[in-house]
Order: sequence, then structure tokens, then C-alpha cells
Amino acid sequence: MSDFLLARNQAGRLLLTLKDGRVYEGVVPVRAFPLQAPEQCVAFMSLEGKEVAWVDELSALPQDTRELIKQEIASREMMPVIERIVRVSTLSTPSTWEVITDRGATQLILKGEEDIRRLTGSTLIITDSHGLRFMLPDMQALDKNSRRILDRFL
Repeated sequence: MSDFLLARNQAGRLLLTLKDGRVYEGVVPVRAFPLQAPEQCVAFMSLEGKEVAWVDELSALPQDTRELIKQEIASREMMPVIERIVRVSTLSTPSTWEVITDRGATQLILKGEEDIRRLTGSTLIITDSHGLRFMLPDMQALDKNSRRILDRFL
């Protein structure tokens, strides 16, 4: 049993009701560690930007509540996953990368090697010139050509 109830109001906004009866309309769930621990440590922020509730583990919540939280987070977060690197314009920076992501083909401009950040082991975050972040969850799982291109920038 959680310390709150979560539902959507008629306008589609999240409505959070705490055990003590306080109600917050339009709360926003925010992951504390969206990449390293996406299923843990979620705060609910009020419209005023104040934390009003905290969840240590999403798995401890009822299924319908988990789904509401995940839907809301997914509607705000977007981090395309790179599945393949097709080609790069040059092997120095800045360079234009043509990539295939889980959302389709796109191009990104890499300003410098420092925009490729190792998260854990073989997980990378690549930030393009517009600040859009792309995730590469396992660089070892890339095809041979993609790994060869990526190795030139690491």
C-alpha cells in the first residue's frame, strides 16, 4: 500500500492525494536517476516546483499507479537509442553523424569528443550540437562498421 493515490482528472492531469487528505493537481513525476536507476527514486513535484511525495521503488506500487507514472514520464522524456551508425562526415570534430535510432533515421552534429560521455561499462550518452541526448546502451552490441566509426571518437 502506498502513501498516496494517483489518478488522472478530466483534463488528463495527474491528481495526487496523500494519506493525510492533501490533494495536488498537475503533479509531475521526476526520476532522480533516469539512466542508472529508472525504476527507483521518483519524486512528485507540485506546480510550484516543490516535492510533495517520494517513491523509493516503482515495483512497490500497484500496477495501475506504476503505469500512470510511466506514461507521464514517457510523455516528457525523449532519449532516442542509437542502433546503428551509418556514416560520419569526417573523422574529426565537428562532424555530422547519420544514425539509425529506435525512432528512425536521423542526423546529429557532434561538436567534440567530450560530447560522448561514458555512463557505465559500455553505455554511452552522445549529446548533439542542439543539446539533444542520444543513448547508446551497449556499444559492444553495435555492428562492426558502427563500432569502427565509434572507436575513432573514443
